[in-house]
Order: sequence, then C-alpha cells, then structure tokens
Amino acid sequence: MKWSLSTNWLARRVESGEEIAEKASAMGFDELELGFHTTTEQAEGFRRRLDLIRVGSVHAFCPVPISAPQGHPELYSLASFDEDARALARFHVKRNVEFAASIGADTVVLHAGRVAFSTFFRRGFDSGSLRAALKSASGDLSDKRYVKLLARAKRIRSERGSKLLPLFRKELDALIPDLERCGVTLALENLPYLEGFPDESETKSLCDALSGAPVKGWFDTGHDRVREMHGWIAPERPERDAQHFAGMHLNDVVDYNDDHLAPGEGKVDFAALAPLARVVGHVVFEPHSHVSEESLAKGLEHMKSLEGYAD
Repeated sequence: MKWSLSTNWLARRVESGEEIAEKASAMGFDELELGFHTTTEQAEGFRRRLDLIRVGSVHAFCPVPISAPQGHPELYSLASFDEDARALARFHVKRNVEFAASIGADTVVLHAGRVAFSTFFRRGFDSGSLRAALKSASGDLSDKRYVKLLARAKRIRSERGSKLLPLFRKELDALIPDLERCGVTLALENLPYLEGFPDESETKSLCDALSGAPVKGWFDTGHDRVREMHGWIAPERPERDAQHFAGMHLNDVVDYNDDHLAPGEGKVDFAALAPLARVVGHVVFEPHSHVSEESLAKGLEHMKSLEGYAD
C-alpha cells in the first residue's frame, strides 16, 4: 500500500514546494497529490523534488489559475447547463491534464459541478435546507417532515441530473483524446451535497458507458459519510464497483459536516473500506489545514494498523 498526502494540508502555510515535499517524505508518505491551493511557484518546487517523492495525482484546478483570486475545486464547472461555462472548464481541465502529465502524475481529480435546485421559480431549496431540516429533527432520518422533503429533493435532483448527463457525456468524449495522449485518467469525485454531480448512480452509468476510457470515479471517505448520514445515499459499500474508481481521499468526519479530520478522529468506518483501498491507484490523505502534524501522524499509523491495509 502506497500512502499519498494532499499538499493542501500545508500549501497555505508553507510557501516552498520543496519544503512541503520534504515534510511529507519525512512523515512516511510515498507520494503527493498536488492540491487546488498549489501555486505555480510551489508546483516548480515539487518538480524539483521528484527525486525525493513522486506526484501521483493532481486535484483540479492546479496550479491556481492566474485569473483566480485563490484556489478552489469548483472555480469552473464542466457539468453545467451553460455552454460558455462548460467551454471555460474544458480549457482548464485540459490545462490540468497536461500539467499532470508533465510532472509525472497519472490522475486528475475533478469536482465536476452541481445540479442546482434553486431556480427563479423555486428558491431556497438545496442541501442547506435539508441539513437544517434534519438538524431540527435531531438527526432522525425517519422524521416525517424530513422524509417528505428528502423525497421531493431526490426527485428534483434526479430529473435535473438526467438532463445534465448527456451534456456532460459530450464534454468527456471531447476530453478523452487529450487524456489518452497524456496518459492521464480523469477522476470524478463524490461531493458532500445532494447537488453534487455526478452522483453515485451517474458515476456508475458514465463509467459503464465509457468502459476502457481514462474516466473513472474518485471516492472521498468523508464526503461519502456526510451523504450517508443525511440519507442522500444508502449505506452501500463502494468496493462493489471498485473497478470504477481511480483513487480515494482519506479524511474523517464527526457528525454531519465535511470536517476533513485525520483518520481515526471521527466516525468513518475505514476498516470496511480496505477492499477498495487495496485496488485503487491512489490512497490520499486529505486533512484540513488545521489538522496538526501530530494528529496526521497518528492518522497514518491508525490506517497502517487496520486489517486489510498492511503491506
């Protein structure tokens, strides 16, 4: 098992890419994922330390585009009903694919976009309202008001997702030649809100339809737990479709928020995810920047101690 570390953990606190690479190596990580907070200067620093630690994956959009005030995984939306928005996203995804190839990474992780609930005629209906409703029900997924609200939300989400799917599929088809030329896989991450696109069933549908193409899913443990705790997905294990995933982010959550804690500090059942971790290409620790070095080190030891993760 090779362990990777997202550079987002230090990117906003340490300016030197070389220093971040050296820290990751010293802590026992085998490779890096260059996060979406990576600057151009840091990227060159990572390139200079490829002799010490390789880069396995890149999280779009990286390096931070010069037109953006700061890094964010959803600066551009490849999954959008707006044609101009898709075109802009396509340009930056291609840029990320080429950058990944240039630095030796074989995967680009992407937040593809969101299926909006709110329209001019229907305001204030989104994941936030669902979270608020579940909180008022003290987390009871069987609460009648929440069940009714969730059923309506899922219906709208399904309808709008089905309309977006063919547009998104065309974008993927257009990107596949670039992915194949660069030897890079585009990995679509599961997101911690109901609007996130593609969802589990849409990802499976796309991967089945594009079988053999360099397009797969990316499994985030914390995001999955958030989705499960809100009843947005059933508690099914992803290893059933392990061939559809290029990699996974390891981070923990306590309750209903996207905490990005070190593994072992929350309620994610990492032992149950060992079968998936054993077959994907990249297993990446993705802690929030506020996670201490001590906590991260304990998280790495925790993962190594679990059955199924040993070398």
